[in-house]
Amino acid sequence: MSEQNALNLIAGYPEAAAAKLALEQNGSDFQEVRGEVGSTVVQLHPKRLALRVATIIEDTPSTRTLRLVAADGQALPPFQAGQYINLFVEIDGVHTARPYAISSSPVQRMHYDLTVKRARGGFVSHYLLDHVEVGQGFSSSGPMGTFHHNPLFHGDDLVFLAGGSGAAPARSILLNIFDRGLPQRLHMIYLNSHVDDVIFADELRELARRHEHFTLSEVISRPPAGYAGRSGRLNRSMLQELLGEIGNRMFYICGPTSFNDSCISLLGELGVARRRIRVEANGAPKAPDEQHGWPEGVSLDDEVQITVQGRGRFRSKVGEPLLNALERNGYFAENACRSGECSLCRVKLVAGSVFNPQEARLRTSDRDFGWIYSCVAFPTGDIEVLL
Repeated sequence: MSEQNALNLIAGYPEAAAAKLALEQNGSDFQEVRGEVGSTVVQLHPKRLALRVATIIEDTPSTRTLRLVAADGQALPPFQAGQYINLFVEIDGVHTARPYAISSSPVQRMHYDLTVKRARGGFVSHYLLDHVEVGQGFSSSGPMGTFHHNPLFHGDDLVFLAGGSGAAPARSILLNIFDRGLPQRLHMIYLNSHVDDVIFADELRELARRHEHFTLSEVISRPPAGYAGRSGRLNRSMLQELLGEIGNRMFYICGPTSFNDSCISLLGELGVARRRIRVEANGAPKAPDEQHGWPEGVSLDDEVQITVQGRGRFRSKVGEPLLNALERNGYFAENACRSGECSLCRVKLVAGSVFNPQEARLRTSDRDFGWIYSCVAFPTGDIEVLL
């Protein structure tokens, strides 16, 4: 696909280009449109959105989709299939947020679908599944994230490895292909623990039946007795059987951290270049103490003191990400991805030490001047931070 054709897929681009050309031909100095660019940028990339729950869809016993519309009834900002919004919530006096991939099609801008699966020991997921009602209002960030198909660089032969709720961005990418009549072929390899965990099961199977460019391969790791489908854990031989010739395919991976790491390793064994693999970050690591560089003798259950310079102090467990601990104790830090990529949650480490896991995409300047990404930073002793 040419660059021009790709640009023409962006909502509003052809009209804006035509208007610009007309102004140039008339010899305008653009004074008559002063301020419109800034206004348009705010509409396309708002810092905050006011949303309302229009519908709640029961997907599986452990999963719901919240269909969110703009509180003012207007169209929502455009997004790339695979991107997410950061949903802000208040639960029992604690202000926090979680990023959720938009599972609906980018062509549909009157609502965003957020598909939420209950997380073991979860805080926000339990609230969204058990307490949210139709009509309830929320605040969120605008759409963001780099986990999406780029038609200029990713090609037309796509494979999506999805684990559990990782099917949410896969559905958005798939619907975008069908709604826009795009030429991409997509093979979705979808893994779940139990047969009643499969999100969008009927819809995905029907789409695979109707569209020859979409292949769906389902795998159940804990099948019931007599289950006739593919089962077990994804391994090299199974993946090789499903994929056949690797070719020049682009791979997308989204699921629990352990699932993502396993898929990256398996694809590497099959000879897939790392640049052909896109991975959606999925929160702070659950076991940072198993990563290289974890300080010897420090336990996730150890207690530490966290001092917020000039504002107070509190105690927390080593195994709790710093951002979570700050929010739980009434301190706010801007955040979005909560996975160590966007850098919005960075705070200055004034004293003490933290463990920065492999998920932390710290820049050289951050390391040089003592900035840490609080969403994936784990205090390994008493620390002092500046918000």
